Amino acid sequence: MKTLIAGFGSIGRRHLNNLRALGETDFILLRSHHSTLPEDDIKGLPVESSIEAALAHKPQAVVIANPSSLHLDVAIPAAKAGCSILMEKPVSHSMDRIDELQSALKQGGGQLLVGYQFRFHPGLRQIKAWLDEGAIGRPVSSRAHWGEYMPGWHPWEDYRKSYAARVDLGGGVVNTLCHPLDYQRWLFGKVESLYAETSNFALGLEVEDTAEIALQFKNGVISSTHVDYVQRPGQHTLQINGTLGTITWDNATGIGKCYRAETAQWQESTLPAGFERNFLFMDESRHFLEVVNNKVTPICSLDDGIAAIKLTEAIHRSARTGQKMQLN
Repeated sequence: MKTLIAGFGSIGRRHLNNLRALGETDFILLRSHHSTLPEDDIKGLPVESSIEAALAHKPQAVVIANPSSLHLDVAIPAAKAGCSILMEKPVSHSMDRIDELQSALKQGGGQLLVGYQFRFHPGLRQIKAWLDEGAIGRPVSSRAHWGEYMPGWHPWEDYRKSYAARVDLGGGVVNTLCHPLDYQRWLFGKVESLYAETSNFALGLEVEDTAEIALQFKNGVISSTHVDYVQRPGQHTLQINGTLGTITWDNATGIGKCYRAETAQWQESTLPAGFERNFLFMDESRHFLEVVNNKVTPICSLDDGIAAIKLTEAIHRSARTGQKMQLN
């Protein structure tokens, strides 16, 4: 299979190395040459600077790992060409041109997988299974918290120039750390309304570095979701309270825990031997290869990605206007 990788920042390099580990050998790179990473991994690979030239190589698969605001410039022509696509989250920074992407996929016949890799986390998958079996009764509330010090993410570059810190590249903590929005939708279903507050005074960026978000799900669950670029040490946790117990998850350990009131005991999820963060991306890549070969449909579809964009747009509108947002 011939695979085009658009963007060779840290996530583009991860996808390249993971696909190589799964036996893929035929790659083309689409690059802006703005990355500051070493290039030893890509010596000998064909490199193009335009999507038209890259698609002339006839790839069957495309991995989109460039900045969020540039995703659709690659995705729309790739979809028209019939490629199947693994697109890093979020699909885009806004709903502009999403209808073009939908039409292009229908025209080309490929499939699109959105890279919300936490859907592959064994701890969160066990939590979904517990919820589906009614282990804690009816879920009532959820509290997701993800804080990380963004200047420490990529020590080799000036964080103020990274995509996560720039409006023009679709940055900001709401877009960049949107995983809790997706996995809570996956766990609880559609969101009915939300209210949000954001700020950007901690790091002095042009984008927000902190957000507090209240979500009301259609099934009655209410959620308090916090994301920030500031917290040291970092924290990524989830707690779900139900009528018959409580579920918790801590990304630091990867383990989910379920307290069942009927037994007054905690149950823990299990992890594969040697589990670490890249396991999620490897499972995502395995799934993508099956998507490309039409063996499965995407576990996180374009419709899921669109739902996440609508949430992030509503969060920004709420923070800007001070109003509660209703979602269709």
